Amino acid sequence: MIHNTSIRTNVLAAVACLLWATPFVFVKITLEHLPPLTIAGLRFLLAGLIQLPFCRKSPFHLLKTAPKTVVLVSLFQTILLYAGFFYALTLVRGAQAAIIVGSGPLISAVAAHLTMHDDKLNRRTLQSIALGGAGLIIISLASKPWNPVGIREFSGMLILFGSSVVSAAGNIVVAKKRGALSAIELNSMQMLLGGAVLLIWALPFEGVPNLILPIRFYGALLWLAFVSAAGFGIWFHLLSREKVSKLNIWKFLVPLAGATLSWILIPGEHPDLPTLAGMVLIIFGIIHSQRIPANG
Repeated sequence: MIHNTSIRTNVLAAVACLLWATPFVFVKITLEHLPPLTIAGLRFLLAGLIQLPFCRKSPFHLLKTAPKTVVLVSLFQTILLYAGFFYALTLVRGAQAAIIVGSGPLISAVAAHLTMHDDKLNRRTLQSIALGGAGLIIISLASKPWNPVGIREFSGMLILFGSSVVSAAGNIVVAKKRGALSAIELNSMQMLLGGAVLLIWALPFEGVPNLILPIRFYGALLWLAFVSAAGFGIWFHLLSREKVSKLNIWKFLVPLAGATLSWILIPGEHPDLPTLAGMVLIIFGIIHSQRIPANG
């Protein structure tokens, strides 16, 4: 049961997480045409631009008034998170990526406990982390890390897990600025900065991109940019009002919907028993962590 959360908050959180479930398929489409860092840079630069018309004033003022926050959020939520995310998707199946990213709420709960005085772990939350950890181990073992193909896939999953840790750090930075900054201005500025850095980072490794590409690529890229703009805009707004651990319950929708979309839309991807078992444990762990009495 989720306590003290408005219907509006629930709906917005669910919408953000359902949006985040879709990139696993569309990133695979864009990777058919351009390398990962270039795609990530284009995606977030475009996402930052999409939000500019909705900002009350230019987000560039945050570079003067809150430069540390902008840089940290951009580093955690865009540069490191999505450089790792896009690269990892060249190593793992889309469904596995969706499930591993679904461990984020458990990681966020630990991060909130360590850094937020009003968002502490208790026994039931620790039990949920054990359940989620068991799910991750099952999924990892299913990739057969002891053979060459498995090592590649296992490495991708480790990168995705690291990305979840980075994302949790970004959530904490935003949550600590509750009410101090405009969510949409912060999101727009951090994405503009992050997208530019990713594109510059990509040049020596991936070269100058050829942008004469099929309409299918640009359709996928536009959707990815919209998901980032809308999803993170909603999430930053909610982080300014809700506790990190309570809000992150809704992220259990990401592995469910993301894995299902991958199995339906990506040729050759299909569910297997270990992955499904791991998924169930992770989701049950997340739900269990939220079913906490008011007295803790």
